[in-house]
Amino acid sequence: LAPVFPPVPTMVALCRDEDVLGAPFYVMERVVGTILRTDIPPELGLSRGDVERLCRGAAQTLVQLHDVDVTMAGLAHLGRGDGYVGRQVAGWSARYRAARTPDVGSFEPVMSWLATSQPADVGRVLVHNDFRFDNLVLAQNDPTRIVGVLDWELATVGDPLMDLGSALAYWVQPGDDPRALAVRLQPTHTPGMLTRDEVVTAYCAARGIEVSAKERLFLEVFGA
Repeated sequence: LAPVFPPVPTMVALCRDEDVLGAPFYVMERVVGTILRTDIPPELGLSRGDVERLCRGAAQTLVQLHDVDVTMAGLAHLGRGDGYVGRQVAGWSARYRAARTPDVGSFEPVMSWLATSQPADVGRVLVHNDFRFDNLVLAQNDPTRIVGVLDWELATVGDPLMDLGSALAYWVQPGDDPRALAVRLQPTHTPGMLTRDEVVTAYCAARGIEVSAKERLFLEVFGA
């Protein structure tokens, strides 16, 4: 991926000898910069305009990833063909049922709705599957610029809108239900950040696609 997607950290060495650690492993470079958590540190001195540039840069980074030609990059083998959306719905529903303990709800109505409301795949791209601010590294000299994307263990080839939906699941903004605000994990509430509507609009405009209200509802429910 590195030759066509610069924010990937450089791999320093690869060891396929399982006798060393019990499994193949690699060592990657340290990408120096800032990783955002729940709030933007005041010492970064970001203005409202800076925050908007950072946010738009994050959305554009996801667009850039999804624009990678997986065949030319040698990554097409990661995919399992058409039906990615269906496999995700069936797979995660099965895992929830298998892991559920008596103290949590069954969520059967939700899983049933997901099964009957799923849209068709709109493409096969490299999906990160955990794209959010605490997996992005911001440049030391310009914290509005993204220089690294981390945490690739969930990456595969699949539907781009599902990747967008999982990112939106973390996107808590002012005016949301207090229960959502109480478990916010990233600084998407900060003045200058795009709203979920604006993220979807920017993403779709950049990739030349459309998302209906029904499709977006599915994406956000599945992501959550």
